[in-house]
Amino acid sequence: MLLSRIVLCGALIFGAPSIALSKTCGGSFSSWLGKAKAEAVSKGHNKATVEKFFRGAKPDAKVLKADRSQAVFQLTFTKFAARSISSGRMNNGRKNMAKYKNTFAKIQQKYGVQPVVLTAFWALETDYGAVQGNFNTLNALVTLAHDCRRPNLFRPQIFAALKLYERGDFDPATTKGAWAGEIGMVQMLPEDILNRGVDGDGDGRVRLKTSAPDALHTGARLLRDLGWKANQPWLVEVTVPENLNWNETGLDKSKPVSYWASKGVKTRGKMPSGSLKASLMLPQGRKGPAFLAMPNFHVYFEWNKSLVYVTTAAYFATRLAGAPAFLKGRPDPAFSATDMKKLQRKLKSKGHDVGKVDGILGAKTRAAVQKEQKRLKLPADAWPTRALLGRL
Repeated sequence: MLLSRIVLCGALIFGAPSIALSKTCGGSFSSWLGKAKAEAVSKGHNKATVEKFFRGAKPDAKVLKADRSQAVFQLTFTKFAARSISSGRMNNGRKNMAKYKNTFAKIQQKYGVQPVVLTAFWALETDYGAVQGNFNTLNALVTLAHDCRRPNLFRPQIFAALKLYERGDFDPATTKGAWAGEIGMVQMLPEDILNRGVDGDGDGRVRLKTSAPDALHTGARLLRDLGWKANQPWLVEVTVPENLNWNETGLDKSKPVSYWASKGVKTRGKMPSGSLKASLMLPQGRKGPAFLAMPNFHVYFEWNKSLVYVTTAAYFATRLAGAPAFLKGRPDPAFSATDMKKLQRKLKSKGHDVGKVDGILGAKTRAAVQKEQKRLKLPADAWPTRALLGRL
C-alpha cells in the first residue's frame, strides 16, 4: 500500500493556490514545461542537460485520478489498521528485523530510531519493498506541479530530481515509484533523497529502490531531522475509566504520564516514565481504542498528516515490539462522508473553523466537535455522534 507523506499532508492543509503560485501552474502543458525548463537553466543547470532530462515528459491522467481519490481518509482507525496489519506483514517484519539486525543496530546507535518504528513504515509504505509503484516518477511530478491544486509542493521536486539525474541517481525514462512522485522502499520524494540520502550499504551510491540499508538509513535520518527523540517511546495502548474528564483528551493537550495514571488510566504495555508528557488519544472516541501518545508520536505527523495512517503506523511498531492487539471496544458508528459534510456545515455555521467541507474528520473538525460537545454537556471526546448532530 503506497501512502504519501507530502501528498497526504497537502490534502489536509492546503487549499486553492495563491495568486502568486497560480503563475507557476495551469494553462498549456507545453507552455508550462517550457517555463520549467527556463527556470532550470536560470538555476544554473546546463541547457542541453535540461532538454535531455525533460525529453518525453508528459502529464499522466492516472496520477490526477489517484490524487483526487484518496479513500484512506474515509476509513476509521480500526478498519484501516485491520486492513494494513496482517499476520503475514507481522511475520515478514520480524524476519526483516532479523535479516538486517546489524543495519538496524547501526541506525539506532546513530539516529536513535528504534528498529520497529522503521520496520512499520517500511511495511505500510511498500510491503518491505515489494510494491514500490509503477508510475513514471518524472511524469508524476510534472503532472502534479502543472496541476494548480498544490504546485508549491511538487515544483521543487522536479528540480531536485534534475540534480539527482545530474549525479547519476535518477533516470527520467525508467525511474518509477508512487503516483505522488515518491521513490524507493520507504517512499521518499526527490528533495529528501537529495538532502538526506544515506549510503547505508557502503557501495558509494544511494539507491532507495534496491538497497534496504540505504532506504532504512535514509528514513531514520529523516525521522531524526524531523525531531525524533532518541530511543524514547512513542505510543502505548491504555484502558480508561468511564468517569474520565473527556475534555482533557486529544493530541492538542498534554500532561505527565503520572497524571494520567492518577486518573485511573492503565497501560496494556510497559508504563512510560511518569515525568514524560503524553496526550490521551481516542481515535474513535471514548468507547473505542485508547492510547497515550508521547512527543515522538507527533513526529509521525511530519511524515504524514493523516491521523488514521499515523496511528496505524505507530501502533504497528508497538505490535512488532511485543504489544498485544488493541481492544476494539464498541465505538459509535462512523459518519458517512455525506453526514460528515452535514456536520461540518453545521459546525461552520456556528463559527467553527473546520477547513474545507470535505467529509473528512480532520484535526479542525475534531476540535470543533469537542468544543460543541463540551458546550452541550455531552462527553467531549471529539468523536461525532448522532446525538451531537441532532443537538446541533
